[in-house]
Amino acid sequence: MNLKTRKQFGQHWLRSEKALDRIVAAAQLQKGDSEALLQADRILEIGPGTGILTRRLLPEVESVVAVEIDRDLCKNLVKQLGQIENFLLLQGDFLTLDLETYLASLPKFQNPNKVVANIPYNITGPILEKLLGTITQPALNPFELIVLLVQKEVAERLYAKPSSRAFGALSVRVQYLAECEFIADVPAKAFYPPPKVDSAVVRLRPRQVQPGADEPKKLENLVKLGFASKRKMLRNNLKSTIEIPELTQLLEQLNINPQVRAEDLSVEQWVALCNKLNN
Repeated sequence: MNLKTRKQFGQHWLRSEKALDRIVAAAQLQKGDSEALLQADRILEIGPGTGILTRRLLPEVESVVAVEIDRDLCKNLVKQLGQIENFLLLQGDFLTLDLETYLASLPKFQNPNKVVANIPYNITGPILEKLLGTITQPALNPFELIVLLVQKEVAERLYAKPSSRAFGALSVRVQYLAECEFIADVPAKAFYPPPKVDSAVVRLRPRQVQPGADEPKKLENLVKLGFASKRKMLRNNLKSTIEIPELTQLLEQLNINPQVRAEDLSVEQWVALCNKLNN
């Protein structure tokens, strides 16, 4: 490849056709059909890099808005894809970019409803927070669907089930805001240069757990405290917030073992416990 990767941006070029197939299929793309009342998809792509995924997306959707921070990559993308009518490239840092303002005068690209991206692994957490919001402040206009290629270890935490080794605070925070689904493993050899870790494709469908937390900020703090030390029982991690005998009683009322650890509670149980504490 002629384009050099930059460590500061965590760049690795995806080159696996199989991985691309899985990403595109997972996005369930729609061109739109007026007779079937199907709306055409408008895609947001974060970090298009060489444009290998972008090229797959463009023929299948109404529009693609791609955000790329690397100037050299932007020049290449403009050269390769700049004449395509349903493609819009924005140069900048996705984390600080005010996308709504940029797209205000461009009706064709406004309000993207899906995100499809191979994101930089070193800023996965902040990207997820910008896409989904937080427990305290969920995204006001959530995306319909989010398909991401991420580090495998992070992927496992996103879709982990309670009582599994990977289930942690990130699992609770994200699963409170979205249904998380594993799509496919992507080995390191699928990239150039190959990263030191394997990757995975995940699909997120934003939504909020119902019933939700009466005091979302309290739930956020409770989860943070609960997972402060995974080896300890939950009651020991939360003793600064609630006396152990009182917490034991609440857990029993919720039919939860008083000796439970944080990773054993489902998202719904975390919400129920938080709401009990408010009463």
